Amino acid sequence: MTRTLDIVIIGLSLSSSWGNGHATTFRSLIRGLDADGHRVLFLERDVPWYANQRDLPDPDFCHLAYYSSVTELSESFGTVIKSADAVIIGSYVPEGVAVIEAVAALSPKLFCFYDIDTPVTLAKLDRGDEEYLTLQQIPVFDAYFSFSGGEVLTRLEKNYGARRAIDLYCSVDAQRYENTGETFEWDLGYLGTYSPDRQPTLEQLLIEPAHALPHLRFVVAGPQYPDTIDWPANVKRIEHLPPQGHPSFYSRQRFTLNVTRADMIAAGWSPSVRLFEAAACGTPIISDDWRGLGELFPEGEAICIARSTDDVVDVLTGMNERRRMDMSTTARARVMELHTGNARALHLVSALERLADDPAARGEGSQRFQDEDRGERNVAKSA
Repeated sequence: MTRTLDIVIIGLSLSSSWGNGHATTFRSLIRGLDADGHRVLFLERDVPWYANQRDLPDPDFCHLAYYSSVTELSESFGTVIKSADAVIIGSYVPEGVAVIEAVAALSPKLFCFYDIDTPVTLAKLDRGDEEYLTLQQIPVFDAYFSFSGGEVLTRLEKNYGARRAIDLYCSVDAQRYENTGETFEWDLGYLGTYSPDRQPTLEQLLIEPAHALPHLRFVVAGPQYPDTIDWPANVKRIEHLPPQGHPSFYSRQRFTLNVTRADMIAAGWSPSVRLFEAAACGTPIISDDWRGLGELFPEGEAICIARSTDDVVDVLTGMNERRRMDMSTTARARVMELHTGNARALHLVSALERLADDPAARGEGSQRFQDEDRGERNVAKSA
């Protein structure tokens, strides 16, 4: 680090992990920034569904403040946005299009977007859905930090007009995610909010194995699952599990299941934070398959890839304890080296410093956006 940075992040939520993975991703990254001496102000829209489910209302690693409208965001925090070394807006921010427009009008020194939902974002844009980001706004940012890496970065620059697309995978807080030493309660578990496009895979890779192996124990934790799901008797349900309960949850499983959303499978190179959390806790992972996964966790060495119900049954009934432990050790070592919050913070700061040191790489986007007709947002994507 050459100097202390003042960073403003406007994100979906830091205070509440209810029904979203953004909070844990931001917490890990910002703790890493704080450990490296940087100062972060996190601005969160004050909405009732998070206000009623806050599991981190007063973080000790950054300043957290709330705003009730886009107007209040500009009026109450305009000065700090202008003076910050970098301003980063996250995906799925309420009224995100208006927030981006308002912040761009303040001409921040560095203006960046952090997409924690890149495949979902691009799929939405391809359908003409500009819920929290428009095609016109992408070239405005000095950098487009992406939850997805690999070929997705090339697509962002070539097809969507990103000036600089930079990978910024999610990460795990190594100080908070480690094995607790508790006794196993479940042979296979899954942690994730209900999603219609994930449910068929969850059926195939957990519910069907539970039917096939009634003598084993399974668990699914996460909110919003419909009452119509017929859970086998040997599957325990946990409605909501706050982040402080994650290490214990993973540590009590022989294996944990990773299930990926359809848009992220299609894009590839989009690791869930649950992969890193489970590996950090020393829990071997069974995952569905997607491009880029083997680059993060080599198949058979650091992860089991399941392409059918039988694959899961074979792992649960056929893998001996020594191989199970070897797999968890290999995965944990990779995560501790490359995917902690501290490692991710260093990567972010390095990118911000390169941008700040290169006048040609920044400074035109915000002004160009202000000069354009903001009513013409539905621009065609380049081929």
